[in-house]
Amino acid sequence: MSMNKEQEKKLDEAIKEAFPMADQVDWEDVYQRIIYKYSTPHGLQHVKEELYKLEDKGEILVHHVKPMYNPVEYQSLNGLPKKIPTTKLWHHKSCGQCGHIPGYPTSVFWIMNKLEIDYLDEPHQTSCTGWNYHASGASNPVALAGVYVRNMWRAYETDYFPLIHCGTSFGHYKEMRNMIILHSEIREKLRPIMRKLDMDIVVPEEVVHYSEWMYVMSKKAAQQKKYNLEGVKAAVHTPCHIYKLVPEDTIYDPEVYQGRRPAAPSGTVKNLGAKLVDYSTWWDCCGFGFRHILTEREFTRSFALFKKVIPAVEEGHADVFVTSDTGCVTTLDKSQWVGKAHGVNYNLPVLADAQFVALAMGADPYTIAQIHWHATDVEGFLRKIGVPVDDHKEKFLQYLHDLREGKEETQYLYPKHRKIDFYLTLPDRVKWYKSQQK
Repeated sequence: MSMNKEQEKKLDEAIKEAFPMADQVDWEDVYQRIIYKYSTPHGLQHVKEELYKLEDKGEILVHHVKPMYNPVEYQSLNGLPKKIPTTKLWHHKSCGQCGHIPGYPTSVFWIMNKLEIDYLDEPHQTSCTGWNYHASGASNPVALAGVYVRNMWRAYETDYFPLIHCGTSFGHYKEMRNMIILHSEIREKLRPIMRKLDMDIVVPEEVVHYSEWMYVMSKKAAQQKKYNLEGVKAAVHTPCHIYKLVPEDTIYDPEVYQGRRPAAPSGTVKNLGAKLVDYSTWWDCCGFGFRHILTEREFTRSFALFKKVIPAVEEGHADVFVTSDTGCVTTLDKSQWVGKAHGVNYNLPVLADAQFVALAMGADPYTIAQIHWHATDVEGFLRKIGVPVDDHKEKFLQYLHDLREGKEETQYLYPKHRKIDFYLTLPDRVKWYKSQQK
């Protein structure tokens, strides 16, 4: 349907309001830097076609997104629908989250408990070894593929679908998936290794990041919202390893920035009622980058402050910075003290989207979101939205005191040894498959 001049004018005004910094972006440069440079050479559709062909030939096993996972489809960058499972989820946790931002994964689990989602917090998962891959280059393709398949096999045999917490693991695993499918020499070297572990090559039909699940479920989560976020201005940083590694596998939604930026975590923030604010350096890395956080740490710290935090505050007038990856939360949050030491004090609270949603739903700021692990002052932001921070803090300190005195039992997000049967036994389908290999 063609538009008249008045309709075109209104559309232009709406886009300009949503993208006040759009005039500063060279979109051809964006396409050259992302779409062409980092996309799969043969295209995602080709990868999926090859995946099913290999399954038909018996060369690999495919962990399909079955109806029991209640999948929801969203369009990926190249137009293909991506199936996002919403229940029976196998959690591939993040090293950095569990070690440095523990309120990040606990918020994910807490939200799933509130939404009554069936999930498996896997105790036998290993690291994706992304540090080797991105930081030191100490590994090799077969070893990286072996780690990926070993974790995916574990999800496959439990019949729960893998949900990846770490943005780096997510991007890394998409690359490993494509490499295994497109290169027979990798499969030939990988198969005997996996057979020694009594496993075989299994590839999930989709590689899914938790933030994609969070976006799909965010409207449902918003129905349980306890605090009003309408007055909150939120700047979003979309992690590089989520949408710049195999970018065509990232989900987009016309409701989020007219489909011009990834759906998550911007759409999640929007669905919880906060106002998204734009800033000129939305494209840039947070500064973490793996290698330079190790070798050029002061570059990382200054980049995070001057290229991300300051523009978000001065241009977007943000109250909070929301992102969805381990390194991004850590860098944007814990780099600000360096500026403070030099008299540059912006103190912009930084939260993962899961923490942001959980807090809005009424999660305890200390036992669940664990904001006391953050370097920035999250308490001020929480007071702004009406959270009784002092009451929560008093109860938390009392809880810690009682734990030390032996007067209190440790609180758990779920009963200890939940679903222990999946740790000790295998579904019949996998038992049958193993018997065929003898």
